[in-house]
Order: sequence, then C-alpha cells, then structure tokens
Amino acid sequence: MNDLNAILEPGMLVRNPDAPEWGIGQVQSNIGGKITVNFREAGKLVLDGTRVTLLPDGDD
Repeated sequence: MNDLNAILEPGMLVRNPDAPEWGIGQVQSNIGGKITVNFREAGKLVLDGTRVTLLPDGDD
C-alpha cells in the first residue's frame, strides 16, 4: 500500500489525481489495501491502494 493511502481513515475527504472528474470522495473504509470511497460524481468505488494514490482534500 502506498504510504499516503496508509493514513486514510473513514470520513476523510480525498481526490484521485488520475480521475479528477470523480470529484471529492469520502473514505468509507481502508482494509488490507482495499479502499472504499464514495465519490460525489462516480459513486461508491473500491480501489486497490497499490495501484491508486489518493490525496487528502481539505476543501468542502
């Protein structure tokens, strides 16, 4: 798992820099490198933390 992804906890807001069209997402869970995020524009997705680096987003 990427070091940045390791700090993600439920409730945190994130962005996927590789898919900005997804908008801001809220982390639902982060278990064993599988990160479930509910994105405003893409819905709920389960992402492989070894393939995707999510960036924390402080904007609402």
